[in-house]
Amino acid sequence: MSHLRGHAAVLAGGMAVVLTAGLAGPAPATTADPGGPRPTECPESVGTKAACYTGRDGNGAYYTIAVPRNWNGSLVLHAHGGPDLGARSDPQRSMDDLDRWSVMVAEGYAWAGSSYRRGGYGTRMAAADTENLRKLFVREFKKPRKTYVHGQSWGGDVAAKAVETYGSRGGRPYDGALLTNGVLGGGSRGYDYRVDLRVVYQYYCQNHPRPSEPQYPLWSGLPKDSTMTGADLEARLQECTGLGAAPADRTARQERNLDDILAVTRIPERSLASHLKFATFTFRDIVDKRLGGRNPFSNKGVRYTGSHDDKALNAGVRRFSADPDAARDLSYDSDLTGKVTIPVLTLHAIDDPTAFVEHEAAYRASLRGAGRDRHLVQTFTREDEHSGLSAAEYANSLAALDTWVRKGRKPTPASVAASCPAFDATYGTGCFYDPRFVPGEYASRVRARPGGHSWPAMTAARERSWGRIPGVGIAP
Repeated sequence: MSHLRGHAAVLAGGMAVVLTAGLAGPAPATTADPGGPRPTECPESVGTKAACYTGRDGNGAYYTIAVPRNWNGSLVLHAHGGPDLGARSDPQRSMDDLDRWSVMVAEGYAWAGSSYRRGGYGTRMAAADTENLRKLFVREFKKPRKTYVHGQSWGGDVAAKAVETYGSRGGRPYDGALLTNGVLGGGSRGYDYRVDLRVVYQYYCQNHPRPSEPQYPLWSGLPKDSTMTGADLEARLQECTGLGAAPADRTARQERNLDDILAVTRIPERSLASHLKFATFTFRDIVDKRLGGRNPFSNKGVRYTGSHDDKALNAGVRRFSADPDAARDLSYDSDLTGKVTIPVLTLHAIDDPTAFVEHEAAYRASLRGAGRDRHLVQTFTREDEHSGLSAAEYANSLAALDTWVRKGRKPTPASVAASCPAFDATYGTGCFYDPRFVPGEYASRVRARPGGHSWPAMTAARERSWGRIPGVGIAP
């Protein structure tokens, strides 16, 4: 392929998310770029190794495409993480993602990433935008030999949802999936530890909100008209815990508050601020903009331990129960059923401070409950970052997935680890696999909510109920 075959048409396809009454917000942008994908300069990391294109689909989602000069004929669809919270699609986001995962282009794969039609939460929406981009690529270039979907962080949930939503249909558009540092616990339980952080932080700090400020339910994140910024929140965190200061410069009260918050929530100190921001700004997006002010979260009956005084903490921490309909809608949007029919390879840093490695145990349980765990291979590395892993490992993982798909040779954690040094000879970023590592159960890291059923059974029950209840969903 050296030229585009035609102009992009308006993408009205993809799954239309059905709205629950009261959830519909402003209609998404629908202005397509009439010229279709337009040639653009590639990021420096790609350079002249590929031809790059940008455009905007019929739902308003900006996208970036790169086609290598030595294209191997296969395509990687990238689902980005976050979610970003801007009101509109960010034209720079997908270009930045291409820059971060340029290793895939270097390995000969065409690459396409959507910035999604808007910021904010919406797993099915993002999966639909990813699928729309796949269709656009086929129409404007050619049908790839193989098509893989790659999801990073929350994008892991998006990619897994795309596989479940579109993979069972005729033609099976995706041949395999690579999920890296994925948030694979789903929305209905994947943010429970941030719910716990929100209430535990407020118990100790009493400054989010302050007693002098208007009070609001903590599960809502923030009032919709709040002007608080990330810097404002960091200042309050510093005020209460001394986070960011040397231990010697913290007061005794700050040190005790920080010790208790970290011990109870099991969140690493280095990612405490980012988790609190998520439990503030992203919770507001989920509750106010996507669920019409309804609460999908609960901490009723959770017993908090690890503090200097657990009895006082459990007596004083704020409690609340989820609105069943809101919990159902969030579950429908982002929980995973495990019903996959294609090879899925995961790569996860053991000390990921953002998407804890126990998310992988949750995902395996979902596939096992659906009787599909034969389609899953999970690998783990002795790394401690969330947003990016070794380039050699990305290249190695993609090659292992491709071999599995094309030749039917299912990899093992040991075989993936053994093949990495050949790629590291090119990239020099290291291979850090631990083939013997097995993550603990999700509940070993995130406090379970009392009264719940086993996760595979609960997922199956929810999936059955989704088909019977009209108007289930999150606003697109």
